[in-house]
Amino acid sequence: MQLDALLAFLINSRCVGNANIEITGLQIDSRKIEPGNLFICLPGFAVDGHDYAEQAVAAGASAVVAERGISVNATTVYVPDTRRAMAILADRFYGQPTHRMKVIGVTGTNGKTTTTHLIQKVLNDAGHPAGIIGTIEMRMGQEGKPVKNTTPEAVDLQQAFHWMAEQGAEYAAIEVSSHALDMGRVRGVRFTTAVFTNLTQDHLDYHVTMEKYRDAKGLLFSQLGNEYDKDQMKYAVLNSDDEASDTYARITSAQVITYGISSRADVMARNISISPSGTSFTLDTFAGSVPLHLKMIGNFNVYNALAAAAACLAEGISLEQIKRSLEEMEGVRGRFERVDGGQEYTVIVDYAHTPDSLESVLQTVRDFAKRDVYCIVGCGGDRDRTKRPIMARVAAAYADLAVLTSDNPRSEDPEAILADMMAGLADVPDRKYVTMVDRREAIRYAIGQAKPGDVIIIAGKGHETYQIIKDRVLHFDDKEEAMLAINEREK
Repeated sequence: MQLDALLAFLINSRCVGNANIEITGLQIDSRKIEPGNLFICLPGFAVDGHDYAEQAVAAGASAVVAERGISVNATTVYVPDTRRAMAILADRFYGQPTHRMKVIGVTGTNGKTTTTHLIQKVLNDAGHPAGIIGTIEMRMGQEGKPVKNTTPEAVDLQQAFHWMAEQGAEYAAIEVSSHALDMGRVRGVRFTTAVFTNLTQDHLDYHVTMEKYRDAKGLLFSQLGNEYDKDQMKYAVLNSDDEASDTYARITSAQVITYGISSRADVMARNISISPSGTSFTLDTFAGSVPLHLKMIGNFNVYNALAAAAACLAEGISLEQIKRSLEEMEGVRGRFERVDGGQEYTVIVDYAHTPDSLESVLQTVRDFAKRDVYCIVGCGGDRDRTKRPIMARVAAAYADLAVLTSDNPRSEDPEAILADMMAGLADVPDRKYVTMVDRREAIRYAIGQAKPGDVIIIAGKGHETYQIIKDRVLHFDDKEEAMLAINEREK
């Protein structure tokens, strides 16, 4: 695409140099530049893209977009806000791909990954090819690609949508993080449906207050638009059991569909029964009622299933198809995932990394545990410190033994993180918890202590296969480590 044609979509830009040049791609990482690319300088928290403009040009960038003065041997386009310009340029460069499919965005503190996977499965099974973008990966059909952030930057996101559209996607189910909404990563995305899972404490290192965190997520609902297009109606799917839904219902013009367990809603679950093999309930909807038997365990998965069912009903998928797909779903990697080496005790890996999600997981375990419950949990470095003592209190309250350990300490001292966690255990007996900085040692210790009928929860990392220690990213997989420990013990 010609640069001058691309710039025609920016109302306020100034081009220094030749704009009559071909742009081969958009890039925000100077290390990934290919000849003919347009490099967009993004100011960031740790690094500023403007400082890498020369490096990008040396690598072959034919033009640069900046919001402050730079000196490079290439065409330079000045705009007031490079992040806002990036969203517009990416949407246009990739041919507005979200106008060629329906995009269902899922936001909330917990449950985004499972809910998007459930939605994708229902749509695919119903004959509507659907891609997915989220914490674990982006995937279309049999091909998956890694993601750096839960919700990628606008350039990578629009490129992903283009890739999906070229492969025939009718839908995309995407996790939409509060960071992405606040930073404008999803500007330009034409959402059909916005789904809200829940709002509990997380990311206060970034948002500072729960009100600002709530309002950031609210952007997804307010940005659904104000019109009622007969060819593409917009829907807001809201959790009636979460008070934040009242705020989101007020700020959206879209039709609202509610779901819940405790409060009256359009889509509800009643007669819930949880066992070690799954969860059963009656699914009541505005399209009828059906009995549902999930292979997934826990009330939190009931909420995820309700959210997915509501979103898919809005798309005209039959209740019978939704039932079949939800009942077939085995689960999602790293979400309440069993580690089975033939042992007589249960080991579960889960991504729970907030107080609310950890409490939900441990409550579920308590419902079926025959003997003692062990909880291995840590807190990430350079992240919300205020939740550390709360996480420790939750672990000690529900587990017979809480094993406090490391979870991506990043630049922080792991001992200091543990000290923050232990501040929440001042009135908890020592026998209820132990501390072990080495996560591998913590996993081996719990598995070594387990007796037949015990349950071990390894919380916090789920699908992740790394530990971030200072500036190093080291391979570490909770499921892999647990299996090694089980096998060694069995031998």
